[in-house]
Amino acid sequence: MILSVQNIHKAFLEQTVLRNVSFHIEDNEKAAIVGINGAGKTTLLRIIMGQLSPDDGIVTLSKNKTIGYLAQNASVDSSNTIYQELLSVKQHLVELEDKIRRAEETMASLSASDTSDNENILSDVMNSYSLMNHQFELEGGYIYRSELVGVLKGLGFTEEEFGKSISTLSGGQKTRVALGKLLLQSPDLIILDEPTNHLDLNSITWLETYLLNYKGAVILVSHDRFFLDRIATKVIEIDQAKATTFMGNYSDYAIKKEQLRVAELNAYLNQQREIKHQEEVIEKLRSFNREKSIKRAESRVKMLDKIEVLEKPTELNTDMKLELTPHRLSGNDVLTVKNLAKAFGSNTLFTNLNFEIKRGEHIAIIGDNGTGKTTILKIINQLVDADSGSFTLGSNVEIGYYDQEHNVLHSDKTLFDEISDAYPTLTNTEIRNTLAAFLFTGEDVFKRICDLSGGEKGRVSLAKLMLSNSNFLILDEPTNHLDIQSKEILEDALNHYTGTVLYVSHDRYFINRTAHRILELEQGDFTQYLGNYDYYLEKKEQLTGKAVTGTATLTQISGLNTSNTGNGNTTASMKDLSSGSSVPTVQNNTEAKLDWQAQKELQAKQRKRENDLKKCEAEIERLENRKSVLAEDMNKPEIATNSVKLQEVANEVAKIEDTLAILYEKWEELAE
Repeated sequence: MILSVQNIHKAFLEQTVLRNVSFHIEDNEKAAIVGINGAGKTTLLRIIMGQLSPDDGIVTLSKNKTIGYLAQNASVDSSNTIYQELLSVKQHLVELEDKIRRAEETMASLSASDTSDNENILSDVMNSYSLMNHQFELEGGYIYRSELVGVLKGLGFTEEEFGKSISTLSGGQKTRVALGKLLLQSPDLIILDEPTNHLDLNSITWLETYLLNYKGAVILVSHDRFFLDRIATKVIEIDQAKATTFMGNYSDYAIKKEQLRVAELNAYLNQQREIKHQEEVIEKLRSFNREKSIKRAESRVKMLDKIEVLEKPTELNTDMKLELTPHRLSGNDVLTVKNLAKAFGSNTLFTNLNFEIKRGEHIAIIGDNGTGKTTILKIINQLVDADSGSFTLGSNVEIGYYDQEHNVLHSDKTLFDEISDAYPTLTNTEIRNTLAAFLFTGEDVFKRICDLSGGEKGRVSLAKLMLSNSNFLILDEPTNHLDIQSKEILEDALNHYTGTVLYVSHDRYFINRTAHRILELEQGDFTQYLGNYDYYLEKKEQLTGKAVTGTATLTQISGLNTSNTGNGNTTASMKDLSSGSSVPTVQNNTEAKLDWQAQKELQAKQRKRENDLKKCEAEIERLENRKSVLAEDMNKPEIATNSVKLQEVANEVAKIEDTLAILYEKWEELAE
């Protein structure tokens, strides 16, 4: 075991973020920490790193083990170039290499001067030289520069960029440099907080391979479900301040989590039904107003008080509500792009680009960073002018645009004003309800856009998109800054959307669930894949080593029509589904018949019990009424003064009480 986390508790003011969180990480294990935004994942990482003190609990790192941490906004030395910053990790090898070179010069000089004193000095230098060479080889001295170059290229930096000053880089590029430094340090335990946020698909794939082959342990916090599927062997979920450990990758976790959620919800609902039932029984027993019944009611009250009431489990996908409904139907031809070209200075993104989009298609554009994916979306939205070429929108096409930079939002406005000004016909209640659907309630609606986080701005942009009633959605990295539950809500909304969708995304899980067609932008041209991301990977693997044509005509790679099952897999053919012998079918039919018969018997017993209970209650009510009548009769003068009649009435009351005692017992038994 390399790391032990025991009973960690952390609260900020009255808000408990972590409660008795415990788990451990084994050597070489790859673990993922998941949970909704604000669940406490980053807080937990900072506690593990000693950057934040827990209110209670202890974190233990095994003796002589090293740990490395990549935060979401990792810092690097801005005075260095990219190459120099990564080389600083291997500074001890650089210095050792310099010592070896100086030792070689010294040995050459001493060898040229043949004296007895020099022979002794030369022997010492040669021994030192041998030891330094051995140490240099053991610590990877002969491969560290090629390793450094491999990491930089894997993270998406070209050799031309190695000499760039870090001060000129974007925040995302600086994070990639910090990630490269951490990987080169090779600690026994790597902790990565959202490592894929600023990587393109090729870089993410490279990082996956790197981490899969990494000899140390890894802890990941990520919303990239495809990434977690490939890397994680254990998932630690933070939910309602508590931690639960699931063995397996993300898909295994999702299945087990749903099973656990259903079991917990059923247990909760069953307990609530039992509590309600017991309360009804208690009320009924009290209504009998007999000493024995009242004692039984009190006994049941004590039993209820001892019950440990279960918490209601977190309901699935209740964080955000998203419905996208086109206002009107567009023409069949939604978008036609002809001979589109764009360059920024000497950087040519694409020339002679051609493609078409038909109504109802869901199309994903993928490709490396800097190839021009977002530029294409901006050209279609008339935010950027093309250098040449044209595009034509079809009849009745109304665009709804989601911009990853959120330029559609006005930073000086409040959330309320942002919606109100865009949709002036909405009432105050409708605006508040819309914002509440995206988790903005109370005074939150009066926050200014400029004060929101990236994820909050994304939710506001989605709220505006929901209200737009557009029939052609153009989305630029729509899942950025969304937690996994919010991504799933967006995926479901898009899968039920009857309009047309064109989007740019690096989220492979999202692409797998929502794309009908993929356009890969490479070398200024599109290659088309008629399927989801799984299909793209399959065809891409078949094409490995084959050159993709760079002609103006869109290259098409197609296969069987695939339909998305909602879990990232495509449905099998009818032939696959019907293969196999008929024996299992007969067996299944027999089992189904037995289950049906058992169910019918159970239902019959249930109906009989309910009928018996009603009859019992009716008989109790009849006898109680008769008892009341007899009590009144006993007070009548003509009976009270007649001992024979009085005795007859008393005997009947006694019989009724005996019968009622039996009926009370029977009622209580049936009520259970």
